[in-house]
Amino acid sequence: MFGEPASESFGKSTTFTGIPAFSDAPVVSEEQQRAAYRDYQWASNRARYEYNGNAVDENGMAPRNEELEKELFENNEQQGSIDFSKYEKIPVKVERGTAPPPIRNFDEAHLHPVMKENIRLARYTNPTPVQTYSIPIVTSGKDLMACAQTGSGKTAAFLVPTLSALFGKAKELAKPRPAPYETRSYKAEPLVLIVAPTRELCSQIFDECRKFTYRSSLRPCAVYGGTDTFSQIRQLERGCDILAATPGRLMDFIDRGKIGLARVKYLIIDEADRMLDMGFEAIVRAIVQKKGMNPEHQTLLYSATFPRAIRALARDFLRADYLFLKVGRVGGTSTSITQRVIYVSEDQKRETLRNLLNGLPPSRTLIFVETKRSADSLDQFLYERSFPSTSIHGDRTQMEREDALLAFKSGKCPLLVATAVAARGIDIPNVMHVVNYDIPDDIDEYIHRIGRTARVGKSGLATSFYNERSENLAPDLTKLLKECQQEIPDFLQSYVTDDMTFDEDLDDAQVKAPTYAGQEYVPMERNTPGASQGFNNANGTGTSDGAWAENSYGNGGTHGSSGSGARDGWNCPACSVSNYARRTECFKCNESRPEGAGGESGGGSRPPRARRDDDWDCSGCGAVNFASRNECFKCQTPKQGADGGFGEYSSNYNHGNYDQPPDTDVSNFGSTNWDSSSPVAGWGGSGDNNAVVATPVAPSSEWGEPAAHASNSGW
Repeated sequence: MFGEPASESFGKSTTFTGIPAFSDAPVVSEEQQRAAYRDYQWASNRARYEYNGNAVDENGMAPRNEELEKELFENNEQQGSIDFSKYEKIPVKVERGTAPPPIRNFDEAHLHPVMKENIRLARYTNPTPVQTYSIPIVTSGKDLMACAQTGSGKTAAFLVPTLSALFGKAKELAKPRPAPYETRSYKAEPLVLIVAPTRELCSQIFDECRKFTYRSSLRPCAVYGGTDTFSQIRQLERGCDILAATPGRLMDFIDRGKIGLARVKYLIIDEADRMLDMGFEAIVRAIVQKKGMNPEHQTLLYSATFPRAIRALARDFLRADYLFLKVGRVGGTSTSITQRVIYVSEDQKRETLRNLLNGLPPSRTLIFVETKRSADSLDQFLYERSFPSTSIHGDRTQMEREDALLAFKSGKCPLLVATAVAARGIDIPNVMHVVNYDIPDDIDEYIHRIGRTARVGKSGLATSFYNERSENLAPDLTKLLKECQQEIPDFLQSYVTDDMTFDEDLDDAQVKAPTYAGQEYVPMERNTPGASQGFNNANGTGTSDGAWAENSYGNGGTHGSSGSGARDGWNCPACSVSNYARRTECFKCNESRPEGAGGESGGGSRPPRARRDDDWDCSGCGAVNFASRNECFKCQTPKQGADGGFGEYSSNYNHGNYDQPPDTDVSNFGSTNWDSSSPVAGWGGSGDNNAVVATPVAPSSEWGEPAAHASNSGW
């Protein structure tokens, strides 16, 4: 659900689409839900160019498909307003060997005519720095580990050279298409395998593959969890040369005999630091080393952050002569993002967010929270105040997740409340503002979150709500603000230092790989699709206590009261980063786990917190709530005149022993200087959307506070 209704007459009701609906919406039967699931237009079923042996022209290009071309390229805004002068000062360094000379434009890359035409249709004018260096390295045949800032064009950096190299060899390299009577026994054998950690990123990469394979004989596919397996298998049985996949569903299809890896020429691991972290490393290693992958494949690893321990682990997947490409500082962020950190006490976050949204021009805004429950609750809060919002997190069905993203992209719901599931790789055009409603514990996660704005040379705004609970991140956050020449607020001045050495800058030659590296992958029994025992949970529909749950992202999940994604998580004594209970050493600095912490603490859930004088009892269900809550955490019954202080987040929580500053006034936040997009005109948006949207409420002069009911045409 999107949160319990506030009353019998108003609130969000359960839908199978994930888009808000009024509580008086018609009840959907189970049979209707099954029919909707069966007929839903999954992202993996989107149209792609179908080459049927058609005659090609002198450049090897198949005939045009004007309808598909319009769908793929008409709304592309890739480089329309990029300020390339922002790239001129970014330092670029290639380590571990001599790299081919970088290209200055796409003409110097000697690309296939099909790729040149698709680049033109995609409105790419000049290569970004990561593309400038990456394309010739990939073309030379070297394995590559590349680290570049968020929104710098990494997807095109690996798709352009790999696909271009295959266009002229597709007939001899690709597996022949099956005859109609052979489809049931057909095994897809892709030439390019792209592995990504989340379903949303997987479908996004698939969309880019659809663009760059247009008018060619290469056929892209996508497989990810939480969707109808039958439709994905049907697509594979029609032929698959380029495959974007999440690990769980990929392993499932390999074991079923529907996918083979013997023809893989390029293995691409996107968001590689996440893919090689504890949650995914075992299954990625099993796929690469134990499932018959072509040993002569070329491996490419890309990410915006690469902790040293993960870089050490990544060597297991690369040839000895691989190159390491660094665009900017490893783990750095774009200077095109205006970062604002404001002090907001825990009980004032909602009203501060409300004032912040009302004080800025209406724009596409992404709001990050730490837990799934917080996502639902905050979405409900915004919706009841007539903000056009929706939410996305790991407990949503895949249908709801795809609908939510479609609504966000089209402008139907330009406010998206999200957990860390949307923090990595997701590229949504014209996101002007990112709000860290809950600041993450890890600086890498912070970098990925704010990187959802200021994509590909544009500008953007990132606002973070800081309080005493964020102290662990304060040193790294202050250093990052100073590096990017951002304003450092008074309450962070004590953390300012002249030492601007970052952990990722240190020599990683002597850093050992994490202790979990190389452990045997043992799939757990799966009772139902996405069940809590299944290894498919990262890509399924359920929640999990295991390595495949969204909890692995550190957003707390259903058990992560500490926000570390583990019930007995522990903080590193050296760098203060939160670690899962099962870790024996810090994932970031390899410091050993303190005695008695984490898995040595006896396991199980944390003991319940002792009741405090200012806690209050819910009149609806009797549950005990912290004083700071205005509604019951369990049943959302409003607080009935209970008095008390800040409860769990009282001033006694001030571990830093400093005078807490007053909450920042955001009612007059000032003019903005970012230009990621024009405001969402009229809040109606355009474009196709499978979501079912109830009758919206028209905002007043801007958004918020309803004036009247509006028609279904939009906000």
